[in-house]
Amino acid sequence: MIQIKKALTFSFISLVIILTSAHTALANSKVHSIDQLVNQVRSESILESKDLVRREREFKNNKNQQAAQLKALKKQLQREQQQGKVLKELYTKNEAVITRESEKLHEKMGSLGELFGIVRQTSKDLQSLFKGSLVSAQLPHRESLLKLISNRKSNPSIEELEGVWRLLLDEMIESGKVRRFTAPVITLTGEEQQREVIRMGAFNIVSDGLYLRYLPETERLVELGRQPAVRFTQQARDLQSAEKGITKVALDPSRGAILSLMVQSPSILERIDQGGVIGYLIISVGLLGLFLAIERAVVLILLHHKMHQQQQGHHLHKTSPLMRLKQIANEKFDLDSEALALKLDQSILKERPAIKRFLPTLAVFAAIAPLLGLLGTVSGMIETFQAITLFGTGDPKLMSGGISIALVTTELGLVVAIPLVLLHSWLAGLAKSVLFILDEESIAQIADREAKKHANA
Repeated sequence: MIQIKKALTFSFISLVIILTSAHTALANSKVHSIDQLVNQVRSESILESKDLVRREREFKNNKNQQAAQLKALKKQLQREQQQGKVLKELYTKNEAVITRESEKLHEKMGSLGELFGIVRQTSKDLQSLFKGSLVSAQLPHRESLLKLISNRKSNPSIEELEGVWRLLLDEMIESGKVRRFTAPVITLTGEEQQREVIRMGAFNIVSDGLYLRYLPETERLVELGRQPAVRFTQQARDLQSAEKGITKVALDPSRGAILSLMVQSPSILERIDQGGVIGYLIISVGLLGLFLAIERAVVLILLHHKMHQQQQGHHLHKTSPLMRLKQIANEKFDLDSEALALKLDQSILKERPAIKRFLPTLAVFAAIAPLLGLLGTVSGMIETFQAITLFGTGDPKLMSGGISIALVTTELGLVVAIPLVLLHSWLAGLAKSVLFILDEESIAQIADREAKKHANA
């Protein structure tokens, strides 16, 4: 039944093809008679039937090949399924073994895990230590191993742990040695030069008598903008020129912290300049007061010495208030004691302004100096508050100018006022001593006059 259906189907398809060919032949060729058309259709149908037979034969051959391939693939699938079962059983067994071994490994790795965590953390800490160490100026790129250990998730090997130990050992050894080597140095003008430098442990490094600073970012040595005192730089030159033996040199045990504070601290002239106009005015008052005090000190000391000698009977030809007082007492011999006392008091009053000259001025200067300092303080605070009003309190550098004026002028005022007060007190004491000698001599002259009168009576 199935074969009959196939034959009918095949006949129907052939008829359709023949009719289609005939229609095509009529449309495309020039046929003049029905016989020609029939012959042409027969020839074409024969060719098409042969082609169909060929295609059917190829289809059967392909069908046999595909069936053979399908059979082979089924056999291969069976083999793979059997191998999968074997592997699954093996995986189940291995999973149990791996679980047991993992538990054992976890037990054994309990303390080692903490150790490796400490090693990673220590490696991170040592990176910053080595990067900022002066030893890195001579031995750069030492932190590559530490960076590898700290960034890697797997545990370090024994060789890597030994490498970390060697790095720490080298750092300790180099911290206690003085090394001489050549390295690029950036000068204050921005020029890079190859120089011979001397590293004193991990504390300081010098070149050509100048202290250097190590920049970890660029791994370069830079001259300090301000060098310490001359005696320290001279010691650095002596160290660099020395070939053997012991050489005295300044060492900063804080690894540059104290040195940076020393070189950043302003000098006396810079501090004075921070005080501005009021600071220079206070210094001018102080210098003028000091000049007046020196002049008064010289005059009063010499005058006191001269009068003391004249009191002891040494007749000097030089004039002095004491000699003028004696001269008045000798000239007014006809006056009574009361009149002579008044004359001598008048002479002492005339000498008093010359003796106390400039002392009131010193007192005024001693009082003005702290007031000027207070004026500078107020000016500085006003400038500070103006900076706060304009820019806020975000940047302290904007307020530092006003604060410098406020503090420096106050300091200058006190520095000037205190010595002037002490000098004024001392000079006032000298002046009182000179006036006391004159008063003493005046009383002595009157007493002598009264004694002579009683003796003559």
